[in-house]
Formats: sequence, structure tokens, C-alpha cells
Amino acid sequence: MIKMLSAEDKLAEIKRLYYATSRTTITQDMAKAIGLLKSMANDEERERVAVYMDGLSQMRSDWSRQARTKGGKVRSRK
Repeated sequence: MIKMLSAEDKLAEIKRLYYATSRTTITQDMAKAIGLLKSMANDEERERVAVYMDGLSQMRSDWSRQARTKGGKVRSRK
């Protein structure tokens, strides 16, 4: 039997993902958070997690940018 998550459970899981994510898990954590966001019933629920989604997105961007650069220089893609 599959347990349906409540809006509070979804919020709690997205918050957990936000605080626990790392450079190595950001891609999977972001995908899981997006899945939870899409499953929310209305805009009110989605607004409550917007700050965490924005934070995850910002971390992903920052870490991706840092991975592409080394000492201020863009690494070549070979």
C-alpha cells in the first residue's frame, strides 16, 4: 500500500532535502523536490516551499559554476 503524503509531509521533506543536500546529492535532491512540488494540490502549498526550492536551485547553480571553473578560469571540456 502506497502512503499518500500530506502537504505538511511534503513541506517537511523539501525542507529536509534543502538542509541535507550536498554537491554530490544536489541533482537527485532537486529532482525529488521538484516531484514533491508538482504533486502539491494548490498554489498556497507551493508558496510555502518556494524559498526552499529557490535555495536548492541557487545551490545547484553555484556548485555547477564552481565545478566549471578552477582558479577563476574556465576548465576546458575535453
